[in-house]
Amino acid sequence: MKLFFRIVTFVAVVAMSLAEVAPAWALTSRIKDIASLQAGRDNQLIGYGLIVGLQGTGDGFRSSPFTEQSMRAMLQNLGISTQGGQSNAKNTAAVMVTANLPPFASPGSRLDVTVSSLGDATSLRGGTLVMTSLSGADGQIYAVAQGSVIVSGFQAQGQAATVTEGVTTAGRVPGGAIIERELPSHFKDSVNLVLQLRNPDFSTAIRIADIVNGYASARFGGPVAEAKDSQEVVIQKPRTADLTRLMADVENLIVETDTPAKVVINERTGTIVIGSDVRVSPVAVSYGTLTVQVTETPQIIQPEPFSRGRTAVQPQTDIAAEQTGGRVAIIDGPDLRTLVAGLNNIGVKPDGIIAILQGIKSAGALQAELVLQ
Repeated sequence: MKLFFRIVTFVAVVAMSLAEVAPAWALTSRIKDIASLQAGRDNQLIGYGLIVGLQGTGDGFRSSPFTEQSMRAMLQNLGISTQGGQSNAKNTAAVMVTANLPPFASPGSRLDVTVSSLGDATSLRGGTLVMTSLSGADGQIYAVAQGSVIVSGFQAQGQAATVTEGVTTAGRVPGGAIIERELPSHFKDSVNLVLQLRNPDFSTAIRIADIVNGYASARFGGPVAEAKDSQEVVIQKPRTADLTRLMADVENLIVETDTPAKVVINERTGTIVIGSDVRVSPVAVSYGTLTVQVTETPQIIQPEPFSRGRTAVQPQTDIAAEQTGGRVAIIDGPDLRTLVAGLNNIGVKPDGIIAILQGIKSAGALQAELVLQ
């Protein structure tokens, strides 16, 4: 048996001097890609339903009594009497059905729905969702879902082993819901358009307002947009403008976006995401690791023939320690490419880069927000 301990022994960071910060990379995007219309938001729908046709992987009626109650109620609504009968077949599962109702959706159009098991079902693969009504927050029914369930995961098991890949207790029904009621919309009667930035930023909001005002001045003879804060930009409707055509023109305008500098670190998966505006002042970094290897090789000792002795196990442990790294490197990140190249030159793995970035932040040389997940 081998046990490996990876111990970070030394992360030394010495701040040297401030470097000149190069101008940020200029990125442009359409307004429709960085902002959404306040009047055009999604609405969440939810419902409770049954999935039938499972091959013995559904809910057990003893541990999930609500599944049996729901099945009996469904059969009674279909005119089938269930008195005096009891079924032990695990081919039915109770699920929660969820969907997002897109803005301006009209009756007759279809939605994708997600189903998630409520009971002790082990797999929804091969099942069919029975007609389920989907309601909004106001209690009104807006869609009805039904159809075959698609599950991406799978499960195989035998008497002594089980293999599971992905999630088998949740799936999707593509186009399984039909919209029966439309949301009340007064888009054409609105007097303004409110754009909401997906990533709030004052600089980007001001630039959107300036770009829209430049377009409106050339088209309608005056400015119409105002940035209220870092997230909302209000566009007043000109008298001679059609609101739908105005939104179509505005959403295709090109804007130079801006975002705060961030470094996002997920220590669980070892993922590191560095924004393009991240800057690092010149620092000297030394990184080293200590690897301890413990090997257990027990020996079996047999007694001499005819000695009436007992077989014994003699433990034997070998411990080896190895220290690597330790060289000092200078990192200077005036731009993203130079920063990444400097980190790669140190020759450490992602977990080492995470420790180095945390040390650089503690030294005050990382000119960005460090987000730990």
